[in-house]
Amino acid sequence: MPTPMTVEGAEMLREELAHLKNVVRPDIVKAIAQAREHGDLRENAEYHAAKDQQGLTEARIRLIEARLGDAQIIDIAKIRPTGKVVFGATVTLIDLGNDEEARYKIVGEDEANIKEGKISVMSPLARAMIGKSEGDALSVETPQGSRDYEIDGIAHE
Repeated sequence: MPTPMTVEGAEMLREELAHLKNVVRPDIVKAIAQAREHGDLRENAEYHAAKDQQGLTEARIRLIEARLGDAQIIDIAKIRPTGKVVFGATVTLIDLGNDEEARYKIVGEDEANIKEGKISVMSPLARAMIGKSEGDALSVETPQGSRDYEIDGIAHE
């Protein structure tokens, strides 16, 4: 099953992949070569650290390539607004418990960053919002208990 991803999220992963392949990978190869020059590899901490970093980097490269290969890239700008919350939409919520306003963009799992107001489509809050319209109320179970919200706005940004 394809994983949904925004255009911005796919571009972010492509940039990270290019950086890993074109900058990080060559730096690690140089570090391994330099560490080899120091002699006995069995007790060479620099060599082992560089090899560990190489393994982590190659694993991340494979993960990003797999995610991009399996991604269903969705451009919210090309989706006609229907007044309903959909993947990629930015939703303004009112917390009915304290009247605080919050804005969240619904994105793919790899893009989620709560500090930037981006929540995963798989999160309980996003799942509760999908398909709802402006003015609709929703309830979400959180570790702190049930929270009630009202959808105050939906934007295709």
